[in-house]
Order: sequence, then structure tokens, then C-alpha cells
Amino acid sequence: MQTNLADFIKNTPEGDEADAILRKCVHCGFCTATCPTYQLLGDELDGPRGRIYLMKQVLEGKKATFKTMTHLDRCLTCRNCESTCPSGVQYGRLVDIGRKIVEEQVQRPLSQRFARTLLKETLPRKWLFNPAMKAGQAVRPLLPQVLKNKVPAKQDAGAWPSTAHARKMLLLEGCVQPAMSPNINFATARVLDALGVQLVTAPKAGCCGAIRYHMNDQDGGLDDMRNNIDAWWPYVESGVEAIVMNASGCGVTVKEYGHLLAHDAKYAEKARRISELTKDVSEILPAFEVELAQKLEGRIKERVAYHPPCTLQHGQQIRGKVEGVLRAAGVDVQLCADSHLCCGSAGTYSVLQPELSYQLRDNKLANLQATKPDVIVSANIGCQTHLQSGTDTPVTHWIELVDRALSQAA
Repeated sequence: MQTNLADFIKNTPEGDEADAILRKCVHCGFCTATCPTYQLLGDELDGPRGRIYLMKQVLEGKKATFKTMTHLDRCLTCRNCESTCPSGVQYGRLVDIGRKIVEEQVQRPLSQRFARTLLKETLPRKWLFNPAMKAGQAVRPLLPQVLKNKVPAKQDAGAWPSTAHARKMLLLEGCVQPAMSPNINFATARVLDALGVQLVTAPKAGCCGAIRYHMNDQDGGLDDMRNNIDAWWPYVESGVEAIVMNASGCGVTVKEYGHLLAHDAKYAEKARRISELTKDVSEILPAFEVELAQKLEGRIKERVAYHPPCTLQHGQQIRGKVEGVLRAAGVDVQLCADSHLCCGSAGTYSVLQPELSYQLRDNKLANLQATKPDVIVSANIGCQTHLQSGTDTPVTHWIELVDRALSQAA
């Protein structure tokens, strides 16, 4: 693709990156075949190729319009297009650059500005979000369905293991997960404890930065990233083996710290090291497959359907590891038809684009239910909450499934 960037972005880090990405695109259209919004809407401008053209025009100096913004807003940033692109176009990075510029050029309606400000200022702050979630859970039966969908029933997380081990790893607790589904973090700690690894947390760590960064408050998102680096660095210096992620939406972002902060002289090297240490829990447990199989001894009898989050299979390019760990432990785990497609959660997308989001959820659940599962598992809190809002079949994190079986074996 030929490019002629406008002066306002030419020879800047963002401009150079966008230019390199655009030049890789060969207009083949393979991306449209796997784009969830294109499949639903059938509009070229609601697929990756069309959005790339829109962003190219803006980067070359054409004034963005509200229509431009609308088509970019409808993108899930699922990055399925990256998995199918034969040219290696890094669409996710391009859309972040394009959205920021469009946001600067186009005035959103007041209702959109209010909703987006509320989300980006509330969700990343645990001191605000946690009491709000607790209040919601206390009156959950009285809530309208649209709110009940976002408020999981309160659960008992159990006990955090107290055994000290020579092997130590650091866990990102997350911003919304501890309030919405605290058992995920506790289950992760218990599973690793059973395998001789101590999981530690950094009290001053917070949101990974994805919420604000992907809502076009990129400066705020980068500040969240720097805060985490500062909180984690003493643990890195003390020799933790890895920084463990059990929410793939957070994991894909932290793995990009090195790239996103590459031009920050103070943080670039630390960010690179943080990204290097970051592992999804599904990347850690394969080394323990034999030990897990011995401990579980086929105790998980349920028929399991696994929904791989987009942030895991497309963002982090991790495929087969969750299924491999579960199958090694004797679990009957199934992938549904079109398992590569997004469930519609996509961070704040389910709040900001509910009609499209719920269509995608219902399509995903129809395919998952076709496997006749006793339980549906995933690897991201957003996917779990979104899917659970549309089915009575239990939806849980796959690490919780392993944790329950280990507790029964104890």
C-alpha cells in the first residue's frame, strides 16, 4: 500500500509505525472472512480492510468524521484479522494510533463522552470499583437485567495458601477481577502452591493500562503501566521467575509494555524486562502436566467446552495450551464451531456497543451449547461474565476447574 502521511504525524514514532503497518497491507481481504463485525453487518467499512482505508485517509490528512469514528468504535480489537493476515499487518497497533487521532478531531456526543469517562475513570480504580461491585452484588436480585449481566453473584474465594516455597512468581491481581470474581486469583495461587510455586502480589500494582489506553486515553493508560512497573520492579530485582497473568486481556497488554514504552527513556528497559517475564498461566502449567495428571487422576468428570479468548489466541498467539493441560489431566474438553470468533465482550465493548456484543454472545453460546457441555470454561474475566449473562450453564475460569479437582484430591 502506497502512503503519503500528513505533516502532523510524519516522522513521529506513531507515524513511522503506522506507515510501516500500512505498507504491509496488500488489500487481499482475507481479514474480512474472520472479522466478527463484518460478518454481522456486511459493510466493508466494518471490516479490517475498510477500517485500514479510513485510517489511511486520516493519517494522510483527510479530516475525520463522526462516521469514521463510528466504524472504528465498532471494531472489537479482537485481532482475529492478524491471525489470518498473510502479510503480518499489525492491525491492533494501527487501530490504536488511528483511534487516538480521530478522537482528537471529532467531538463525541455528550452521552458517549459521559459513558466513556465513567468507565475509564471508575473501572481501573479499585477503591471506586470494589465498593460499587459489592453494593451491586448485595442487591443483585433487584437489578434490571442489563445491570445484572455485569454483576456476577458473590462468591467465596476460599483461602490464600500460606506455604512459603523457594520458587516464587508474581501475580497481577487486576482492577475489576478481584471484585467480580476473586476466586480466580485465589484458585491460581492454590494450584501453583500444590505444584511447589509460591504466588506473591504487589499491593501497589493496579490496572494493566488496557482500559484507558484502548479508550483513547493513551497517556492515562501509559501512566497505569508505569505504576505497575514501579510496583513490580522490587520483586523483579528479588528474582521472581515470572509475572503470571490469569486474565488474558491483561496479559496481552503487559506483554506489550516493552513496545508501548520503548520511547520512554526512564522506563524502556524496565518495560522490556517486564514484558519478557510476563506469562499467561497456560504457559506455565504445561511444565507440570505429568504432576497435575497424577494429582487429578481423572477427577474432572464434567464435559467441558472451552472458549479461547481473543486476547489469548489472537493477541498473544497462544493456542492449544489450555486444552493440552486439561486433556493431560483426563478432561473431556471440546472446542466449538468457529472457536476463533469473538464472544462480544472485548473489554468495555459490551457496554458501549451492546447490540453487536449480544449478537456475538448469542452466536458464541449457540456453538458452545452444541457441544453439550456440563461447564464452559474460558481464560478471561470479561468473556466469562459476558457468556454467563446468556446461559444457565456454569461459566468459569479453567484454572478454577483445576483448583476444585485438586481440593477434592487433597
